[in-house]
Amino acid sequence: MALGVLIVLVLGAATRFLEQNVPEWAADTAFAEVAAAVEYPVYAIVLGLLGGLAITLTGLRDKVADGFRTEFFIKTGLVLLGASINLSVIARAAGPAIAQALIVVPTVFLFTWWLAGRLGLDEKLRALLSSAVSICGVSAAITAAGAVRARREQLAYTASLVILFALPSIFLLPWLADVLNLSTPVAGAWIGGNIDTTAAVAAAGALVGEEALQIAAVVKSTQNVLMGLVAVALTAYFTYRVERTPGSARPGLGALWTRFPKFVLGFILASVVATIYLNQVGDAGADTIGVVNDLRTWFLILAFVSIGLEFRLTRLREAGWKPIAVFGGAAVFNLALALLLASLLFRGFAV
Repeated sequence: MALGVLIVLVLGAATRFLEQNVPEWAADTAFAEVAAAVEYPVYAIVLGLLGGLAITLTGLRDKVADGFRTEFFIKTGLVLLGASINLSVIARAAGPAIAQALIVVPTVFLFTWWLAGRLGLDEKLRALLSSAVSICGVSAAITAAGAVRARREQLAYTASLVILFALPSIFLLPWLADVLNLSTPVAGAWIGGNIDTTAAVAAAGALVGEEALQIAAVVKSTQNVLMGLVAVALTAYFTYRVERTPGSARPGLGALWTRFPKFVLGFILASVVATIYLNQVGDAGADTIGVVNDLRTWFLILAFVSIGLEFRLTRLREAGWKPIAVFGGAAVFNLALALLLASLLFRGFAV
């Protein structure tokens, strides 16, 4: 286990090194924009995959696998993520964002769930894909995985799809916003309601402008808050419907509580504490929240490295093309729906 943890830490440090230095190395080249846009999950998962290949070839996988503490790293990182979401800001300045999230999230979730069912995907993979597309990518998939007890391979597959679709979106959506002549607030709301990772949302919003970045962040943060509600719904559905055997007693609330991912409560509590703290100390608290966010990034890096290390292609070959088709179809549906709502809700909006 100690060797496994050491491998994760070394690859995590390499990820942070690449994240911070590659943009500088590529600053004066044709790859400058691409290098600046690549996020740490990409480096982390790629290094994790390479590390997984190395330990497989050397026969060390089974000996060190206990050190890949994916669940611990992920849950800790998501609890810390809550500290970056100021609930008072959302409640005070994001009425349209809340309305958009309340329409987009359940609609896209149900569409993805339906499409995945039509293609015959496993119930747990349906839950991960639906959560990832409709809310906030990898973080939502992780939350759903805890609620439905999905296999790690399913989580790794979903995370890979999120990154695969998010990277081109960083450049595609700002370009489309310009082609469609969208106002800055509408463009920001469209970006925040579409791209599946918070970091990619920030990158795309920044390409449009500072005001678009602010609105995109509020819309994405509003969707992040809905992770808890989705976790409750999925926990209840899988406890009472999917995994309940015929003739068995109806599970009680205790069974529901046992399955519920407790870190979601930590996520909400962190949001509440951060909100109260920032309201009391004002701008002076920015540095403290910055430290928390940096710590969150480290835990998520270690989580993504571990996902890469645990990834086994042989277990995913059975998934085939169907999950890609579901994710792509749902992404296009989300693109159209979010554009319609952003155009209606953020028309004439001022930051």
